[in-house]
Amino acid sequence: MKIFKVAVIGCGRISYKGIEAIVNNKEFLKLAAVCDTVEDKAIAKKKEYLEKINEDHSVSIYRDYMEMLEKEQIDIAYIATESGYHPEISINCMNKGINVVVEKPMALSISDAEAMIESAKKNGVKLCIAHQNRFNKAVQRLRKEVEAGSFGKMVNGTARILWNRNMGYYEQAPWRGTYELDGGTLMNQCIHNIDLLQWMMNSEVDTVYAQCGTFLRKIEGEDFGAIIIRFKNGAVGIVEGSACVYPKNLEETLSIFGEKAAICIGGIAVNKIETWRVEGSSESEEEVLAAQDDNPSNVYGSGHTLLFKDLVDSIINDREPLISGEEGIKPLQIILAAYKSSATGMPVKFPMGEFSTKEMKKLMNK
Repeated sequence: MKIFKVAVIGCGRISYKGIEAIVNNKEFLKLAAVCDTVEDKAIAKKKEYLEKINEDHSVSIYRDYMEMLEKEQIDIAYIATESGYHPEISINCMNKGINVVVEKPMALSISDAEAMIESAKKNGVKLCIAHQNRFNKAVQRLRKEVEAGSFGKMVNGTARILWNRNMGYYEQAPWRGTYELDGGTLMNQCIHNIDLLQWMMNSEVDTVYAQCGTFLRKIEGEDFGAIIIRFKNGAVGIVEGSACVYPKNLEETLSIFGEKAAICIGGIAVNKIETWRVEGSSESEEEVLAAQDDNPSNVYGSGHTLLFKDLVDSIINDREPLISGEEGIKPLQIILAAYKSSATGMPVKFPMGEFSTKEMKKLMNK
């Protein structure tokens, strides 16, 4: 099998998951270059990779990713920079014929996300958004029940993200919580579970209504948000997202309810089935709950490895990755609609048109 050369652009907090995925897929992935504006971070990431594979081979270090694109032959770029930079870097990579894995959110505006999707099509490359929790075993099992019609008529789904992010978290990286480069807790902490919720409801969005507030953290964006989503199939989605839970993370749960089934997933990374009540299921709830793996070590879970593997398979077989740009834009649209709704006090009907975190800032400053 061909060995795909990977570049890591942005060597901050989440980037180790990309390194881990490259190492775990070393039979067809190889780290070729690392890039960060802070050179010491890039050096540390190179060292981390070489120590994990316990092999010695060349990994180039850059501070300017455009220089890297000119000098290196790269097959896949993993982009883990500040969120606001995702579109420009992704498009520049795709214009060079490079496949892209970009961390969530893919962009901070609808137009930027659409430009990324168009760039992938124009350049004949793959664009994959790192909503890695879709690969969790529990989530995959739930999705199979949705696709099989096991729920009958869908009623509602709930995504709860009750976490703590203190001011030290925001001060450690001042871009966090800003409308320019991040957004608030819905965009940063909650987007993974919002993605899972909309995926499971198996319907396009009709209307979004939200209330957001900044209660405890001295940031531009919200530290708490509540969203009601009406889907076109009539079902209702409920999102409760907080960075204010005292004194530490409490839960991240996804619950889906229908005419003939009720399934709830929790665990440290939405990875563990906690309720399994499915009419006609060949397994009892007790059997399903007893047959699960242990929790991963943190909220990032272990899905990046499978996400990278899926991307490579999509390149080889010329298909869309599971979390393509078209999929990645869906939770972004919900969150931007929630921002607009919260700022205006009105529901937002889909299709919502253009909106961005920068527009949100303008509305909040009126």
